[in-house]
This record gives sequence, C-alpha cells and structure tokens, in this order.
Amino acid sequence: MLISNVRLLHPDSELTSKLWAVDCVDGKVRRVQEVSERLTGDLDAKGGIMIPSLCHPHIHLDKCFILGMAGLIVEGDFKEAMRLTSTAKGTFNHRDLYDRGERLIRESIEWGVTSMRAHVEVDEIVRFSCLDVALELRKKYEAACDIQIAVFAQEPLFMAPGDTTPGPNYELLREAVERDEVHVVGSAPYVEPTIVQAKKNIALILGFLDSRRVENVDFHLDYNLDPQMEPLIYEVIAQARGIHIDKGAHRDSNAAARGRPTITIGHATRLQLLSAEEWTTLARELADLPINIALVSLPQSDLYMQGRSDEELSLGAPRGTLRVTHLYRKYGLQVAMGVNNVQNAFTPQGSLDPLSLCTLGVAIFQAARARDIDLLIRSVTLNAKTAINHERTQADLFPTEEDPADFVILHTNDSFESVVLNPSLDRTTIRAGVVVASKKSVATWSM
Repeated sequence: MLISNVRLLHPDSELTSKLWAVDCVDGKVRRVQEVSERLTGDLDAKGGIMIPSLCHPHIHLDKCFILGMAGLIVEGDFKEAMRLTSTAKGTFNHRDLYDRGERLIRESIEWGVTSMRAHVEVDEIVRFSCLDVALELRKKYEAACDIQIAVFAQEPLFMAPGDTTPGPNYELLREAVERDEVHVVGSAPYVEPTIVQAKKNIALILGFLDSRRVENVDFHLDYNLDPQMEPLIYEVIAQARGIHIDKGAHRDSNAAARGRPTITIGHATRLQLLSAEEWTTLARELADLPINIALVSLPQSDLYMQGRSDEELSLGAPRGTLRVTHLYRKYGLQVAMGVNNVQNAFTPQGSLDPLSLCTLGVAIFQAARARDIDLLIRSVTLNAKTAINHERTQADLFPTEEDPADFVILHTNDSFESVVLNPSLDRTTIRAGVVVASKKSVATWSM
C-alpha cells in the first residue's frame, strides 16, 4: 500500500512541513520519499499528520465500563473502589465480559491503537473467566491489534497478616501462567496485608520470570503519595539482580529477538516524592540492571485516586503522577503513558484515546515546547510499545525502511503541535500496511 501526501515528524524540523509518500510492502515500510507535488496513492492523507500507531501499555480489559454496576461512588477512595469492583466481578459472565472487552478493543483501534497490554484478573471471584474471554478476543482481533494478555492478581496473594505462604489466589495465578498463550503475569503488591507480604508478593511474581514461565512481568506498584511509605521499586531492583537472564530458554523463540525480558511498573506515584539525588541514583541503578525496568505513568487514575488522605490541607489534597517530560530531560528516563482503567470506580473519567493523555500532560507537566511535544508523542507510541517489550516498534517517530507499517493518520491536524494540543477526531489506523479502522467525525475528508 502506498500512503501518499502525509506529513511526518522528521529529525530535521525544516522538513516537517513537507509532504511524504510511504510505501508499505508485506507489513513493513519499504521506502519513504519526499514528494514535491501531490501524489496519487492507495491512501491519500491529503496533508494529514502521520505518527506511529498508538499503544495501551497498561489497560484493564475485564474491568472497563462497569461504573455503576455495583452501586454509586460515595467516598471515591481506593477502599471503596476495591469493594465496588469486587462486587461487580461477582456478576461477571461470558456475554458481559465479551461485549465490554470487544467495545474497548474496537474503540481503541478506531483511536489509532494497534497494540496493548490487557490485564485480566485471576482470583477466587472470577477464576479464569476473564482470561478465557480475553483469549477469544485476542484471536478475533489479531489482524488489527496485537493484544498482549497479562494475567493479573488485583486481590492479595496472602489472605491474612500472619500468613507465610500464599493462598488460593496465587495457586489460581500459577495455573493460569501454565497456559501456552500467557506470557505476562502481574500483581499489585500494595494490596497485601503487610509490607513483608508485599515484598513476598514481588518475589512470587518474579519467580515466574526466573523459572522462564513468562517473558515479562508487570507490577502495579508504589501507588501512594505517602512519604512515610517505603518505595518498593528498590525491592524490585534488588530481586531483579538475582534473576538469571537466558533469552533462549523462554518458551517463545521471538523473545530473544525482542531483547531482554522487561519488568513494567505502572503508577509509581510515590516516586514523585523522591529528591533529585534519589532520582539520579535510581536512574543509574535502572540503567545498570541485567533486565529492563520500564515505568508507565497513568495520569487519569493517579490524579483521580491519589492524595485523598490529606483532604484537610488548606490547599486541598496533593496530586501526583510520573512527570514524563521532566524525567527524560532531567534523568534520561523514557517513561510511557497509558489510559489504564476506563469508566470504573478507580477511574470514572476519560476516553480510550491515548493522545488525550498528551493533551492533559501539556497542563500537568507544563510542557508545550517543541521538545515536549516530541516527548509526549513518544510516550504513547514508541515508549509505550517498549514498556511492554513489543516486537513491532519503530526505531523513531520518522519511519525508515523495514520498520513495521503501523501508523495512525490524524486528518485534520496540520502541525505536530496540534496533534498534542488538540488531536484530530478524524483518524485512519494502519496495521502491517493495511487500513484496519477509519474514524470520521465530520465530512472534511474522504478515503
């Protein structure tokens, strides 16, 4: 497929206003050329902006669109969100899970998403029902979107404060990991009864990686703004140093091609309280590890849920989410951003559009300069794919030969600043050189 008359974010800023043609063959970019006049192609972008396709690095496939299913939000805190969600999970059935999950996938593709890590819960409440439906949906949409399933323990692995061995939730998780289709496992250590058990939770999850049963792990971690609480990322780093990395031993032969296994950490709001010296040390430790650790900022959830214990402060409760642009400029850390929950008690607001996070980021990170725009786009495209160790990732924002032909065209945007400041609703999603979705809000363009 020849994509003609697109504007691309070129390393030479003077060329960003030029029109380009991108020839795609067998799912990859074969040639990129500047055009001096409008060129006829299989898909005429008519001057629209084209960027790498979007990615959900951290989204919950089974808990989407359940707001109100178990009652109204009254307190709005984490404890209530856990209770409402647990109650809703007790009503989940195959049809409900399938319909809500399919809606999430279809709408995401229409926004320009061609890859996602989808968390699905495994525990005594739902057992394997969420996983079974997720695997069905992954199969159905495999031509349009790479859906990476992460079996996830939202509920505690230890049932009581005095327990030294994990309970039935861990046994169910271990059984789920034995399935050939499962390559990612995750947990939320902060839900454990004690800090000691939280650290044991981390050890149990990393044990799946060390035993080669999974290729990557994913933690919901350090989800607080309490300076008195120990940041558990240091525990992850300490335990990760003991993991022997043998890429050839993984079940999936493609794992070696993707590089080192990755530990993905979502939220990590507690890290916003670190000093500059602590951040410098942390960045150095992350760089020296034999395994990748990727950070994912989840601003919609972080800003809504965190800081509620300090409502009596004169200026109200604090807010915090990983500052994507600052962490790169100051410490060289490539941080991804993700949508996370969609319309549930953890995150009642927001859409499935990853670019909406960039627009929010302009305000909360005070980031509207050209270099900030570049970083924000990367956070929901290249960085997001890297955070989930995705095999189909472009080398840079500007496509080059042999890159995967996975793109989104924003038809009514005429500058890269506008992609972040006011992203177009009219979009075409391309995966492996094939149009898989088109979203048209008004009659301003035609295919």
